[in-house]
Parts: sequence; structure tokens; C-alpha cells
Amino acid sequence: MKKTAIVTGASRGIGAATAALLARSGWRVALGCFRHPGPARDLCGALAAEGLEAFPFQGDVSSLKEAEGLARAVLDRWGRIDLLVNNAGIAQQKLFTDITEEEWDRMFAVNVKSLYACCRAVVPHMVREHRGSIVNIASIWGEVGASCEVHYSASKAAVIGFTKALAKELGPSGVRVNCVSPGVIATDMNAALPPETMAALREETPLGTIGSPEEVARAVAWLAGEEASFVTGQVLGVNGGFVI
Repeated sequence: MKKTAIVTGASRGIGAATAALLARSGWRVALGCFRHPGPARDLCGALAAEGLEAFPFQGDVSSLKEAEGLARAVLDRWGRIDLLVNNAGIAQQKLFTDITEEEWDRMFAVNVKSLYACCRAVVPHMVREHRGSIVNIASIWGEVGASCEVHYSASKAAVIGFTKALAKELGPSGVRVNCVSPGVIATDMNAALPPETMAALREETPLGTIGSPEEVARAVAWLAGEEASFVTGQVLGVNGGFVI
């Protein structure tokens, strides 16, 4: 029987690349999306044209009710959930003293509460089946911090702590929980940065280049697969050597 995956934030960037790679590797994939459903629908159509199984689900996964709706839709359609990739996220560059309470709360709702909601929705099923894998997407800035990104850095540090704690709790139930921590990746999120900033970040990366969403997707797929069956609670850096 084919394995089934949920990928949140799958409209573009890392999420879209991960959903596409999993589908082309034989997984059935549900693409979570919220503000930009069009690209997720288009990707599902392209995958269907290749004879692959994927469907989009529009909803705010920082809401437990909507995250449970996503899990229920997958179980109703395919009867199992083998993998959850928590990729939904936002970023913002702003001086700490200019961050509003609303911006702080939204950052943590999207980047952290969505992990709680999605894991709360799928973990009972995984524990009952005594199998499953969860891969959370963090960031190098959650490891070392970034100036003018205090709320983003703090939220991604929370993703790392969440991953390690949940891995210890779910390990006895046969469920693995890991984290991928991307470096500077060519995504829409980073496209807003000035060219001189991207050039400086490229120069600061030992491999001398900017990463691609597909490179992050390959790390997610490895953690999700049988090759990583004895790996849990780990933070896998995909950063070109930016953080060593």
C-alpha cells in the first residue's frame, strides 16, 4: 500500500518542492495551503497529469479545528497518514522595538502553533498504528539568531525545541520526529531581500552559493524514508556550511 504524506505550506518554495518530490517518489500527498491556493491546485493538476496522487486542502493550520479537518480529509480519502511535514511559515525583517504585539503573535501562530495543531491532529492516528514520521522545518536563524528577525528567530528556535521534546515522547510509540534547518534558500520569502544582502549571504556561505528548495526537499524525503529509520530528534542542517 502506498504511503501517505501531508505537507503544509505547499503552495510554493520548500513546501511545493517537497510535495512534488514525495509524489514522484511514490507517495500520495495532501498539499496544505492557505493564502495562495492557486499554485497548490496547479501543482496537483500537474502531478495528476503524471498519473500521481495529490490533492490540495485550503485551510489555516494554525487553527486546531482546520488542522483536524485536513487530517480527517486525508484519512477519509486514503485511510492512513504516514508522514507530516510541518512547513507552513512566515518571516519578517524588523527592528525588535518596532515589532507590534500583533506581528509577534502572528509569527508564533503560523510558525509554532501550526506545529501543535497539525501534530495534535495526526499523532493519535500515528500512535495507534505504531508508525509514522514527522518532519518540521526550522531555520539556521533558530540556531544562531538573526538581527532584525528576533520574532522569526525565536519562533524557529521553538520549532527545534518542539522537535526534540516530541521525539522523546513519541519514540516508544514508533513515531519519529525530526527537523530540517535550511540556510539561505532561493524562495519567495528571501526574494524580498535586497540583492546586496543576498550577495553577502552567498559570500558568507562556505559552499559559495544559495540553496534551492529541491535540496531541502531531498533532506525531508530522506528523513521520511526507511533509510533514516533509526534517526529521531535530530536537526539536519541544509545550509551550505553557514552554520557548523
